[in-house]
Amino acid sequence: MKKDFISILDISRDELSELIGTACRLKEERKVGVFPPHLSQKTLGMIFEKSSTRTRISFEVGMYELGGHALFLNPKDMQLGRGEAIKDTARVMSRFVSAIMIRANSHQAIIELAAHGDIPVINGLSDKEHPCQILADIMTIVEQLHRTEKVKVAWVGDGNNVCNSLILSAILTGMEIRIACPAGYQPSDSYIKTAREQGAVIDLGEDPLVAVKDADVVMTDTWVSMGHEEETREREKIFARYQVNKELLAHARPGAIVMHCLPAHRGYEITDDVIDSNQSVVWDQAENRLHVQKALLLRLLA
Repeated sequence: MKKDFISILDISRDELSELIGTACRLKEERKVGVFPPHLSQKTLGMIFEKSSTRTRISFEVGMYELGGHALFLNPKDMQLGRGEAIKDTARVMSRFVSAIMIRANSHQAIIELAAHGDIPVINGLSDKEHPCQILADIMTIVEQLHRTEKVKVAWVGDGNNVCNSLILSAILTGMEIRIACPAGYQPSDSYIKTAREQGAVIDLGEDPLVAVKDADVVMTDTWVSMGHEEETREREKIFARYQVNKELLAHARPGAIVMHCLPAHRGYEITDDVIDSNQSVVWDQAENRLHVQKALLLRLLA
């Protein structure tokens, strides 16, 4: 049976551990120039409704290094952009490619694509969740701290799609998530409810100092998500006290690591002296998108 990856909860705790282990092995193999063609003759169709740097490069390079091929598909160049039903696109692509990765405006569109396709569908980002990013984040935390259980993660800023996926990931990892967001910009209640019902420790508030106190990991993201650029000036005022800077970081555990899924707006949600500091693991985090996605592709297609 085909298996989709639309949410981080589409895998179990054991499957997550296995994925991270595979990603670490692939990372080591890459360092010494070992590239077994596990996905020879496999093709990944990549639909991008939103612009991308890390998602496109990591999936395209990942398929190449696994011996497969990736197709970049702009909806404007497809019949999808001219009104073809997404279920029809799913049925057609199922006849041509081995899997679909979609970076979509609507989470529901990904669910519909998966429902009507006969091949695995991967959520490369939606308005609700970003599970591929969280896989890379978990891998980075494991590399740096050698565990996830009881790791205290502070999320500071916008309660966006990445934050939603982070909340759900606590069910699988045992991480304790502390969130500080301005009123009106908090993560979806349904995600918090789901996580808490399954035993995850989720603390939600508005004070970044409370969230960061004694944290092992401090995470942030851009205040202005794709599709909300017209709100930039208003958001800058609302989020001003949620900047991750040296003063805020001083309240975290000594040696705490700093993460940002990128792109970063330096001087806004994070300062230069933090993102470029020895505590920043942002570039490892970005690189790990490649390794976890290769591991995911292997799990779905090999």
